[in-house]
Amino acid sequence: MGFEVREHEIFTSLSACRDKVASQNLRPFLLMEDAAMDEFKDLDTSNPNAVVVGLAPSKFDYAHMNKAFRLLTEDKSRPLIAVHKAMYFADADEELSMGPGGFVEALEYATGVKSTVVGKPTRSFFQLALTQIGLQDTPQNVAIIGDDVNNDLGGGAKELGLHRFLVRTGKYRPGDEASHKDDRLHVYESIAEAINDILSQIK
Repeated sequence: MGFEVREHEIFTSLSACRDKVASQNLRPFLLMEDAAMDEFKDLDTSNPNAVVVGLAPSKFDYAHMNKAFRLLTEDKSRPLIAVHKAMYFADADEELSMGPGGFVEALEYATGVKSTVVGKPTRSFFQLALTQIGLQDTPQNVAIIGDDVNNDLGGGAKELGLHRFLVRTGKYRPGDEASHKDDRLHVYESIAEAINDILSQIK
Protein backbone atom coordinates (compact mmCIF):
# COMPACT_ATOMS: atom_id res chain seq x y z
CA MET A 1 0.00 0.00 0.00
CA GLY A 2 3.03 2.25 -0.22
CA PHE A 3 3.87 2.51 3.50
CA GLU A 4 7.48 2.57 4.63
CA VAL A 5 7.66 0.41 7.76
CA ARG A 6 10.85 -0.24 9.71
CA GLU A 7 11.43 -3.54 11.50
CA HIS A 8 11.43 -1.93 14.95
CA GLU A 9 7.97 -0.51 14.22
CA ILE A 10 6.45 -3.98 13.87
CA PHE A 11 5.02 -5.51 17.05
CA THR A 12 3.40 -8.93 16.69
CA SER A 13 1.84 -11.52 18.96
CA LEU A 14 4.68 -13.84 17.99
CA SER A 15 7.42 -11.39 18.99
CA ALA A 16 5.64 -10.66 22.27
CA CYS A 17 5.46 -14.39 22.96
CA ARG A 18 9.13 -14.87 22.19
CA ASP A 19 10.05 -12.04 24.58
CA LYS A 20 7.95 -13.57 27.36
CA VAL A 21 9.52 -17.01 26.93
CA ALA A 22 13.02 -15.53 26.91
CA SER A 23 12.38 -13.34 29.96
CA GLN A 24 11.31 -16.40 31.96
CA ASN A 25 14.25 -18.52 30.75
CA LEU A 26 11.86 -21.18 29.47
CA ARG A 27 12.78 -24.00 27.11
CA PRO A 28 9.66 -24.29 24.98
CA PHE A 29 8.13 -27.14 23.07
CA LEU A 30 6.95 -25.13 20.08
CA LEU A 31 3.66 -26.21 18.57
CA MET A 32 3.70 -23.92 15.54
CA GLU A 33 4.70 -23.83 11.90
CA ASP A 34 8.40 -23.85 10.96
CA ALA A 35 8.31 -20.26 9.70
CA ALA A 36 6.98 -19.07 13.05
CA MET A 37 9.58 -21.10 14.91
CA ASP A 38 12.29 -18.91 13.37
CA GLU A 39 11.29 -16.23 15.90
CA PHE A 40 12.54 -18.56 18.65
CA LYS A 41 15.68 -19.84 16.90
CA ASP A 42 18.06 -18.33 19.43
CA LEU A 43 16.32 -20.00 22.39
CA ASP A 44 17.15 -23.37 23.94
CA THR A 45 14.37 -25.83 23.10
CA SER A 46 16.07 -28.96 24.45
CA ASN A 47 14.43 -30.76 27.39
CA PRO A 48 11.31 -28.53 27.22
CA ASN A 49 9.79 -27.12 30.40
CA ALA A 50 6.97 -25.19 28.72
CA VAL A 51 4.51 -25.57 25.85
CA VAL A 52 3.96 -22.70 23.41
CA VAL A 53 1.09 -22.95 20.94
CA GLY A 54 0.70 -20.83 17.83
CA LEU A 55 -0.99 -21.42 14.50
CA ALA A 56 0.16 -24.87 13.38
CA PRO A 57 -2.14 -26.44 10.77
CA SER A 58 0.43 -29.10 9.83
CA LYS A 59 1.18 -30.02 13.46
CA PHE A 60 -2.21 -30.13 15.14
CA ASP A 61 -2.19 -33.92 15.02
CA TYR A 62 -2.35 -36.59 17.73
CA ALA A 63 1.41 -37.07 18.02
CA HIS A 64 2.22 -33.39 18.54
CA MET A 65 -0.80 -32.71 20.77
CA ASN A 66 -0.03 -35.76 22.87
CA LYS A 67 3.58 -34.67 23.32
CA ALA A 68 2.31 -31.32 24.61
CA PHE A 69 -0.19 -33.13 26.83
CA ARG A 70 2.50 -35.33 28.35
CA LEU A 71 4.84 -32.42 29.04
CA LEU A 72 2.10 -30.56 30.88
CA THR A 73 0.82 -33.52 32.88
CA GLU A 74 4.29 -34.69 33.92
CA ASP A 75 4.77 -31.39 35.76
CA LYS A 76 1.76 -29.16 36.30
CA SER A 77 4.04 -26.19 37.03
CA ARG A 78 5.05 -26.09 33.37
CA PRO A 79 3.31 -23.18 31.65
CA LEU A 80 1.01 -23.48 28.66
CA ILE A 81 1.49 -20.30 26.62
CA ALA A 82 -0.74 -19.35 23.69
CA VAL A 83 0.49 -16.89 21.09
CA HIS A 84 -3.21 -16.11 20.73
CA LYS A 85 -6.49 -18.01 20.95
CA ALA A 86 -8.16 -17.11 17.66
CA MET A 87 -10.84 -19.67 16.91
CA TYR A 88 -10.47 -19.38 13.13
CA PHE A 89 -8.52 -17.68 10.36
CA ALA A 90 -9.05 -16.87 6.68
CA ASP A 91 -7.33 -19.64 4.74
CA ALA A 92 -5.73 -19.51 1.29
CA ASP A 93 -8.98 -20.74 -0.31
CA GLU A 94 -10.81 -17.74 1.23
CA GLU A 95 -12.76 -20.05 3.54
CA LEU A 96 -12.45 -20.09 7.33
CA SER A 97 -10.22 -22.71 8.93
CA MET A 98 -9.81 -23.67 12.57
CA GLY A 99 -7.32 -21.52 14.47
CA PRO A 100 -5.21 -22.39 17.52
CA GLY A 101 -7.88 -21.45 20.08
CA GLY A 102 -9.67 -24.79 20.00
CA PHE A 103 -6.41 -26.73 20.31
CA VAL A 104 -5.27 -24.60 23.24
CA GLU A 105 -8.58 -25.21 24.96
CA ALA A 106 -8.29 -28.93 24.27
CA LEU A 107 -4.95 -28.97 26.10
CA GLU A 108 -6.45 -26.94 28.94
CA TYR A 109 -9.32 -29.41 29.25
CA ALA A 110 -7.12 -32.52 29.06
CA THR A 111 -4.40 -31.31 31.43
CA GLY A 112 -6.16 -28.95 33.82
CA VAL A 113 -3.49 -26.34 33.06
CA LYS A 114 -4.81 -22.86 32.31
CA SER A 115 -3.11 -21.14 29.40
CA THR A 116 -1.53 -17.70 29.41
CA VAL A 117 -2.45 -15.74 26.28
CA VAL A 118 0.29 -13.33 25.20
CA GLY A 119 -0.95 -11.70 22.01
CA LYS A 120 -4.14 -10.06 20.85
CA PRO A 121 -6.59 -9.23 22.25
CA THR A 122 -5.03 -9.07 25.73
CA ARG A 123 -4.71 -5.70 27.42
CA SER A 124 -1.02 -6.31 28.15
CA PHE A 125 -0.27 -6.86 24.45
CA PHE A 126 -1.78 -3.53 23.45
CA GLN A 127 -0.12 -1.74 26.37
CA LEU A 128 3.28 -3.02 25.25
CA ALA A 129 2.59 -1.95 21.66
CA LEU A 130 1.49 1.51 22.79
CA THR A 131 4.60 1.87 24.95
CA GLN A 132 6.79 0.89 22.01
CA ILE A 133 5.40 3.77 19.93
CA GLY A 134 5.32 6.22 22.85
CA LEU A 135 1.54 6.54 23.07
CA GLN A 136 0.90 4.64 26.28
CA ASP A 137 -0.64 7.72 27.92
CA THR A 138 -2.99 8.57 25.06
CA PRO A 139 -4.56 5.32 23.82
CA GLN A 140 -7.69 7.26 22.86
CA ASN A 141 -5.65 8.77 20.00
CA VAL A 142 -4.77 5.38 18.54
CA ALA A 143 -6.68 3.40 15.93
CA ILE A 144 -6.46 -0.32 15.25
CA ILE A 145 -7.67 -1.96 12.05
CA GLY A 146 -8.67 -5.62 11.90
CA ASP A 147 -10.99 -8.17 10.33
CA ASP A 148 -11.76 -10.08 13.56
CA VAL A 149 -14.06 -8.15 15.89
CA ASN A 150 -13.13 -10.34 18.85
CA ASN A 151 -9.45 -11.24 18.48
CA ASP A 152 -8.30 -8.03 16.79
CA LEU A 153 -10.66 -5.44 18.19
CA GLY A 154 -12.03 -6.89 21.41
CA GLY A 155 -10.48 -7.37 24.84
CA GLY A 156 -7.67 -4.93 25.56
CA ALA A 157 -8.31 -2.78 22.49
CA LYS A 158 -11.82 -2.04 23.73
CA GLU A 159 -10.79 -1.71 27.39
CA LEU A 160 -8.10 0.86 26.55
CA GLY A 161 -10.47 2.95 24.45
CA LEU A 162 -8.73 2.56 21.10
CA HIS A 163 -10.62 3.52 17.96
CA ARG A 164 -11.43 0.13 16.43
CA PHE A 165 -11.85 -0.14 12.67
CA LEU A 166 -13.46 -3.38 11.49
CA VAL A 167 -12.98 -4.18 7.81
CA ARG A 168 -15.36 -6.45 5.92
CA THR A 169 -12.58 -8.58 4.43
CA GLY A 170 -10.67 -11.75 5.37
CA LYS A 171 -12.16 -13.34 8.51
CA TYR A 172 -15.10 -10.94 8.66
CA ARG A 173 -18.55 -12.49 8.43
CA PRO A 174 -21.83 -10.54 8.09
CA GLY A 175 -23.15 -9.49 11.49
CA ASP A 176 -19.82 -9.73 13.36
CA GLU A 177 -20.13 -6.14 14.52
CA ALA A 178 -23.51 -6.72 16.18
CA SER A 179 -21.92 -7.97 19.42
CA HIS A 180 -19.57 -4.98 19.79
CA LYS A 181 -21.66 -1.90 19.15
CA ASP A 182 -20.18 1.25 20.66
CA ASP A 183 -19.06 4.68 19.50
CA ARG A 184 -15.43 3.62 18.97
CA LEU A 185 -16.17 0.73 16.62
CA HIS A 186 -16.28 1.80 12.97
CA VAL A 187 -17.01 -0.54 10.06
CA TYR A 188 -15.51 -0.26 6.57
CA GLU A 189 -15.59 -2.28 3.38
CA SER A 190 -11.79 -2.43 3.10
CA ILE A 191 -8.57 -1.35 4.78
CA ALA A 192 -8.07 1.26 2.06
CA GLU A 193 -11.43 2.84 2.88
CA ALA A 194 -10.57 2.86 6.60
CA ILE A 195 -7.19 4.50 6.01
CA ASN A 196 -8.66 7.11 3.68
CA ASP A 197 -11.17 8.03 6.38
CA ILE A 198 -8.43 8.29 9.02
CA LEU A 199 -6.30 10.50 6.78
CA SER A 200 -9.23 12.74 5.92
CA GLN A 201 -9.83 13.41 9.61
CA ILE A 202 -6.23 14.39 10.43
CA LYS A 203 -5.59 16.69 7.50
